[in-house]
Amino acid sequence: MSAVGRSRVSALVASDWLRGTSQIIASAEKKALETAQPIARALGLPVEVREAMHENDRSATGFLPPEEFEATANEFFAHPDMSIRGWERAREAQRRVVREAEAVLSRSDEGHVLFVGHGAVGTLLYCHYANLEISRVHDQLPGGGQYFTIEKSSREVLHGWRSMEDAR
Repeated sequence: MSAVGRSRVSALVASDWLRGTSQIIASAEKKALETAQPIARALGLPVEVREAMHENDRSATGFLPPEEFEATANEFFAHPDMSIRGWERAREAQRRVVREAEAVLSRSDEGHVLFVGHGAVGTLLYCHYANLEISRVHDQLPGGGQYFTIEKSSREVLHGWRSMEDAR
């Protein structure tokens, strides 16, 4: 995690914004765990790792230079039923991450659920709960550190993407 990311997480756990959180769910990917673990420690909660919450599978291309990555990501969102350069299809990634979120949200556990994840699948999750077509128009702002909130029982989106800095 970057210094900016560490600073965001430190400020967030120092605030009372996460009060009422009873579950912390993260993918097994390094950045998600690096974000979830200090939050979990501060709240005295475990991190539940959900393997299938991972970012969209881009292993077919491996690392791409930023400009090429952005162009490929644009195509990924623009054509959700096509595999772009061997990447997982956006629609499939959306189904996967929604299935995982629903498995958690459908529990009878009290309290708030914090999902810690990744850019593209976060956007796909947001599009699902906001009842929007998959589109990069609904993507979070560059630079990470974004969140949206849904009401647990109704699954209604309470607000779109906001900066973690706004949560404090």
